[in-house]
Amino acid sequence: MYDVIVIGAGPAGCTAAKTLAENGYKVLLAEKLKMPRYKSCSGQLIQKSLHLVKRYFNEEVPASVTCAPAENRGMIFTNDKGRVFSFEQPGLNVWRSSFDQWLADKAAESGAEIRDGTAAVSCVEQETSVAVAFHGKETGIQETKYVLDCEGVVGAFKKKLVKGTPQYITTYQTFNKGKIDLDYHYFYAYLQPELSQYDAWMNVKDNLLVLGVSVQEPGKIPVFYDRFIAYMKEKHNLQIDEQLKTDRWLMPHIRPGCAIDYGRGRILFAGEIAGFLNPMGEGISAGMESGYCAAKAVMECFDNPDLVYDNYKQSTEPLLTYMQRQWSFVAGIADTFKEMK
Repeated sequence: MYDVIVIGAGPAGCTAAKTLAENGYKVLLAEKLKMPRYKSCSGQLIQKSLHLVKRYFNEEVPASVTCAPAENRGMIFTNDKGRVFSFEQPGLNVWRSSFDQWLADKAAESGAEIRDGTAAVSCVEQETSVAVAFHGKETGIQETKYVLDCEGVVGAFKKKLVKGTPQYITTYQTFNKGKIDLDYHYFYAYLQPELSQYDAWMNVKDNLLVLGVSVQEPGKIPVFYDRFIAYMKEKHNLQIDEQLKTDRWLMPHIRPGCAIDYGRGRILFAGEIAGFLNPMGEGISAGMESGYCAAKAVMECFDNPDLVYDNYKQSTEPLLTYMQRQWSFVAGIADTFKEMK
């Protein structure tokens, strides 16, 4: 019998697992992929993320998880009318596979049991516990007092618990050898509707140009991507010598009001699977903060499961307010997101 099973070894899951384990709880952190696992992500740690790492993990982010250029200096937005907004803020540029592995290692050092290559496929909530069925490297049923589902937006576990079809944004990006007349220390986002159905972006990781678009209709990816590449060639002298890799991923489609699904009974959702996501796909800080709040709610109400949900919801109110404020701010910059005001 575990006290808590945490599903998903990303920033939300690792933060939750470490917080619980270092406070004496018996924790299993299960990850469906073999670690270090790949995650399609910009890998930009904003100032808030760096502060949360220091707060929750008691260390600075190590240089070993960064990529070149390690220093991120902020974000530059081009809105739907072509106006440029520059937001200076020191941060770090990391590979998510390395960063998430470091977080998981810290959770393990605190006493959490880590199982990778092990997917949670179903659960049955019982009177005083939850039975979780696993498949993969280790197969079987484990019992726990609580489940924290932090597996991300594509998690299959939640789909069996929640009826209805969720709304997704599909992201597509390429990694390229080449050059462009932009400062490699910034993350660039383009909000023109002719370039994507959400946003397009460019950033650099280990001297590879990462170029991507996000859409609501996956079939239109080639059209928008080709337009974006043509735009970058015209505006910034993009030159692609060789395309090395392509990525596709999903992220939640955040709607007006930023509705959050906190969970069911003894099962709590944290991170993207709950709906915590800031503009331009920044989910790392929201994942860490919601994972921590979920863990604290379990710790504070462990023997009173009826109180856990309300405790978690209340403790994440500042995070939700911050998220709503960020979306409203972007809506004020670009009519592309005007519904989010």
